[in-house]
Amino acid sequence: MRNVVVTDPPRADPADAETLGGFGVATVHEALGRVGYLGPAFRPAWSGARIGGTAVTALCWPGDNLMIHVAVEQCRPGDVLVVATNSPSTDGLFGELFATALAQRGVRGVVLGSGVRDVAELRAMGFPAWSTAVSAQGSVKATAGSVNVPVVLGGQLVSPGDVVLADDDGVLVVPRGDVPRALSAGQARLDKEAATRAAFRQGELGLDRYGLRAKLPDFGIEYVPHAEWAQQP
Repeated sequence: MRNVVVTDPPRADPADAETLGGFGVATVHEALGRVGYLGPAFRPAWSGARIGGTAVTALCWPGDNLMIHVAVEQCRPGDVLVVATNSPSTDGLFGELFATALAQRGVRGVVLGSGVRDVAELRAMGFPAWSTAVSAQGSVKATAGSVNVPVVLGGQLVSPGDVVLADDDGVLVVPRGDVPRALSAGQARLDKEAATRAAFRQGELGLDRYGLRAKLPDFGIEYVPHAEWAQQP
């Protein structure tokens, strides 16, 4: 396999990525037909962060963060660094020093299919990070990988320049070519949710708003008075 650093890949518009990040992972996931979610294993190092940015990818060996150092140089404002390993790893490949370097370059956050450490420091500096593990286990810098090549995380393909969204609900990837549809569908879902929220505040029930009441008999659900129920043998 060639060990390459692909420079300046095409990226989605950073403003579009930020807008999708504001919509939130769950909203965009639903709007797109429940695709692109990396799964529940990817958790934030600290709660409350919400980002949307364009992917710069790094493919590393387990326990080796050499290619993260290489990838930092390829990052620009509005990016999200996405790190994969070519076999499973929980080692802490990323910490506060990397975050300091990336923050200086305007990077919005990092997503790792491995471990993160220095969680207290990341929280204090407000640098968002999502990972599959938290681990103090350090790393070496000994084996070449690649930067800005397609990688797979959580069963999802992440290509350089795709939009990556992350918040307390997890991480979602939106392919670069699907961003216009995500923006349109995401806004439509937000509008629909706002109308539903207003209806619920007025006392309307989901059974009626979603047309579920008429379907209950098809599920075999019966409404039975308590007195009748109590007399059953």
